[in-house]
Amino acid sequence: MPDTGAPWNIPYVESSDLVSDWPADSLALANAIDAGLDAAGNAGIGSNVVQTVKTDTFSTTSASYTPVTGLTATITPSSATSKVLVIVQVSTSGTGPGFMRLSGGNAANYEGDSDGASRVESAIMPWGGDGNFGYSFPIVYLDSPATTSPVTYGVDVRRGGISTYTIYVNQSADDSNNTNRGRFASSITAIEVAA
Repeated sequence: MPDTGAPWNIPYVESSDLVSDWPADSLALANAIDAGLDAAGNAGIGSNVVQTVKTDTFSTTSASYTPVTGLTATITPSSATSKVLVIVQVSTSGTGPGFMRLSGGNAANYEGDSDGASRVESAIMPWGGDGNFGYSFPIVYLDSPATTSPVTYGVDVRRGGISTYTIYVNQSADDSNNTNRGRFASSITAIEVAA
C-alpha cells in the first residue's frame, strides 16, 4: 500500500473509505475555509467599521435624556439583513445618580422594563453621585436595523429627578486643576456583522 505522506504515516487504500486521501483532501478543505472567510469578509464581517472618539467635555442638568454632543457613529449597512454591533465606552461622573442609554436603530430595546411611573428606564446606571471621581462604563448592544440607509447611534444621559445636579462626561465633577483630577476620553464604535 502507498504511504500517504501524513505525519502519522498511516497507509491507505486508494478509493476506499478507511482513511481519507490526506494531502488532496486537506488542501481542498483549506481552500474551502479560505474562500468562506473571504466571502464572509466581503459580506461585511469586520469590513465596515465606524468609530468616534470624544475627548472634550460635556455636562447637563436635565432630568430628561440628553444626547452627548460629539459622541455618535453613523454606519451604512451593506445589507438589510446585517446586524450592527455597537460598543460604547463613556467616562462619566455626577454629583447625584445618573442614567445612560443608547439611541439610534432599535437601541430603545436595550433598556430596563417599565415598572412604576417614577422609575427611570435606562441601559445602565453608571454612577451613584460621588463627584470627586470619574467612572468609565461600557454598553454593548447587537442591533438589527433592517436597512441599507445610514443609521446613527449615540449616547443619552440624564440625572435623576429628585433634585437638580450636574452630569459630566470626560471629567470629574470636581474639575480642580491638580494631580488628583483628570480629563478622560469616550468612544462609540459600530461594526457591521453579516447575518
